[in-house]
Amino acid sequence: MTENSVRAVVFDIDGTLLTTGGAGAKAWARAFHDEFGVDADIEDYTEGGMPDHDVCKSTFEGVMGRTPTEREIATLIPTYVGHLWDTIEESDAYRVMPGVPELLLRLRRLGLLLGITTGNVESAAHIKLSRGQLNHHFTFGGYGSDSPDRGVLTRTAIERGQRMLGSPLLPEHVIVVGDTPRDVAAARFANAIAVAVATGHFTVEQLAVTSPDHVLATLEHDFPI
Repeated sequence: MTENSVRAVVFDIDGTLLTTGGAGAKAWARAFHDEFGVDADIEDYTEGGMPDHDVCKSTFEGVMGRTPTEREIATLIPTYVGHLWDTIEESDAYRVMPGVPELLLRLRRLGLLLGITTGNVESAAHIKLSRGQLNHHFTFGGYGSDSPDRGVLTRTAIERGQRMLGSPLLPEHVIVVGDTPRDVAAARFANAIAVAVATGHFTVEQLAVTSPDHVLATLEHDFPI
């Protein structure tokens, strides 16, 4: 891979660009309490990298013992997003991952288009990025509100990047950066370059088993461009 061959880089959010310090789980807990009067901890029912739709559905099934209706999903997710504003601001453990601001600025100076690929619904994604003052770096994306399938939403992000550029954007000219095996699988599904970073819940060794094109300990050094 050469500098001239890469035209766009898309990033996952949670565990890759930042950590909310548990703010997302708290917002989901408040949403379930508001709507159904029950205690719910998403960590009991979900895995890293799951889209918001699946987080909602799996947690609902675990807590309520049945599949949620469309109306219940349509109610819960906005309630969660509404609480996320507060839980993000309240979080003492929110932080941007090491090297992220510097890397984003460097990539922009190289003339690369930057985007988001995340299981977060679009509104939640931008709330999370806002506190870290990262929103302005990204001009397109694929979100959990586009599809519950990470592969599909990653492909959607690349298609939107193409529209931003106004010319064909081949997936092999796009780097997809994430911190979970699901992110690597999504990059593979989209035929993009997979870069895994061990700043989330998975180690370098665990990520290497998923066969990404590159594995990094952090985004501070050795980004492959």
